[in-house]
Amino acid sequence: MAQGAGPASTTSLDDGIVATAETCLAAIHEAREAIHGVIFGQEKIVDLALVTILAGGHGLLVGLPGLAKTKLVETLGTVLGLDARRVQFTPDLMPSDILGTEILDEDAERRRSFRFVKGPVFTQLLMADEINRASPRTQSALLQAMQEHFVSVAGERHDLPRPFHVLATQNPIEQEGTYPLPEAQLDRFLLEIDVGYPDRAAERRILIETTGVEDARARAVMNTEQLLTAQRLVRRLPVGDAVVDAILDLVRSARPEGGDPAIAKKLLWGPGPRASQALTLAVRARALIEGRVAPSVADVKALAEPVLKHRMAVTFAARADGETVTGLIGQLAAKL
Repeated sequence: MAQGAGPASTTSLDDGIVATAETCLAAIHEAREAIHGVIFGQEKIVDLALVTILAGGHGLLVGLPGLAKTKLVETLGTVLGLDARRVQFTPDLMPSDILGTEILDEDAERRRSFRFVKGPVFTQLLMADEINRASPRTQSALLQAMQEHFVSVAGERHDLPRPFHVLATQNPIEQEGTYPLPEAQLDRFLLEIDVGYPDRAAERRILIETTGVEDARARAVMNTEQLLTAQRLVRRLPVGDAVVDAILDLVRSARPEGGDPAIAKKLLWGPGPRASQALTLAVRARALIEGRVAPSVADVKALAEPVLKHRMAVTFAARADGETVTGLIGQLAAKL
């Protein structure tokens, strides 16, 4: 009897995965279309942001002001049914302004006690606007919460909501008065998403549809439970040996030690195993967004840059020769 239970159990599990996948694919497709109906001309950016959230990670949006980064995060929160908040980072922002603080309460009988007041980090989707303008102390407090999914205040643990995602923004040009994130903290972000200018057709649509009496508004498509189900599905999707080998080949070749000989001498440092983990989750999430239930090598190539860009650095000599991290990643991805 025990021997016969195994195959039946496996079949039931497979059927459950298929049924869940079909439901999730439909919901994700509808959510994707709803976001594209509000954010014009940034299809790739929208998809990468969705990949970040479906994979259960955090994203770093790098782009100049006025490119709809804030609008994107607001729209994602509405469409995915998440409680979303925004914090404008400034040099005088303190860790307690992000995490929360204890205040002294006094009741009617004049008995005093401390009460914890939660900060804006207690949300499901947090936009950390211009994260590099905050002091290292405040950055570290947020990044620790991102990693641990809880905060400790006065020795007490306070768990963050589930799901919990941070989409942080940075201006790539203006560096005066900023505190660049250390490499170890950049590694906490699943993807670095470069936000560029829209093309002419998209900008024309923006002009027409956002300067009238009414703007296009996002609508809720998913809820928290549906998103958590999709995130669990991402971790259950099968990854073929060819895709696993492509991930390992890409990440290992991007290291100064033991990597591709033509590339290694140009690198100061390269990605660690966390990059391999991020890429494995991200390719699964991208497959779902594209309407597939299994990732391919093409997904690895498409996500190579956003996964690896903030986890590598070129030497001064290589920069002087005109080499860039993006260019080197492109060379490595082309060999897959």
